Amino acid sequence: MNLFAFLSSEELMPLGVFVAIMVGVFGLLTAISGRNSQAEERLDRIGRPKSLVEIEMSQGESRGRFAGLKAAVSNLAGVMDGGNELERSSVRLKLANAGFRSENATTVYQGIRVVSLVVFLLPAFLFFIIKDGFTRESIQYTIILGGVGFYVPPIFLWHLRTTRQKEIFLTLPDALDLLVVCVESGLGLDAAMRKVTDEMKGHAKVICEELALANLQLQMGRPRREVLHDLGVRTGVDDVRSLAAILIQADRFGSSIAQALRVQSDSMRVRRRQLAEEKAAKTAVQLIFPLVLFIFPAIFVVLVGPAAIQIQKGLLSAK
Repeated sequence: MNLFAFLSSEELMPLGVFVAIMVGVFGLLTAISGRNSQAEERLDRIGRPKSLVEIEMSQGESRGRFAGLKAAVSNLAGVMDGGNELERSSVRLKLANAGFRSENATTVYQGIRVVSLVVFLLPAFLFFIIKDGFTRESIQYTIILGGVGFYVPPIFLWHLRTTRQKEIFLTLPDALDLLVVCVESGLGLDAAMRKVTDEMKGHAKVICEELALANLQLQMGRPRREVLHDLGVRTGVDDVRSLAAILIQADRFGSSIAQALRVQSDSMRVRRRQLAEEKAAKTAVQLIFPLVLFIFPAIFVVLVGPAAIQIQKGLLSAK
């Protein structure tokens, strides 16, 4: 049974236009990304000839079982990825703030967005076709659900990012106090960070993970200034950034790290007390809406209900 035999040309026209636009845009973006990748490969080949080992490795990868699938996914993720380096850096920074620091995290994230788009788009398309046919409303609903599926991964990433940053924000004062104690007792900054990681890994896993990674980078020979700067950027928490800036300035000018940590700890306590006072001041305003919507109507019914019943009985008896 042919489904298209029962559809008129007016009903098929919006679907045809939509499919043509999608195919054209996808083909144009694929061609642009393929041309850029070919140009980069040509420049790389001209600038530095490959050795025999690299040639054999590239041939082995090309003969792999899933080489075609991997290339297709990479090209699709490259099309979905931002063409601007600033956009790619922004997505990579958000993924790092959420705890995903792999080099392929951006590609995997864009691939997940494409898969989510397809997962939401195809069932909605089939459902509205079976229910209403090829009408303008069904196509609009299908596009809306596809857009919802496309923006589900960013919402989930935002949730992971904010949850991780909140955990770092709540556990940082304890870590900073312990760091101050360790530094003032005579330990160096590297040994103090390692001691904080060992002592707090049971209840502050996220901040201990970040400090352990920074300590590992210091042991590998990276400059302390770069490691502390990366720590502040990687976490995305303002307090960690200010702490990293203070430690960088203390290391640059040769001042006391213990004194800098104590000043930062005191300022952090003042800031947290101010935040607590601000939330306490907002509580009275935030309680107005629940009181008006839920509590006042119940109190009104309880207080005025018996009086209204008595008034009604008095009026009926007077008649």
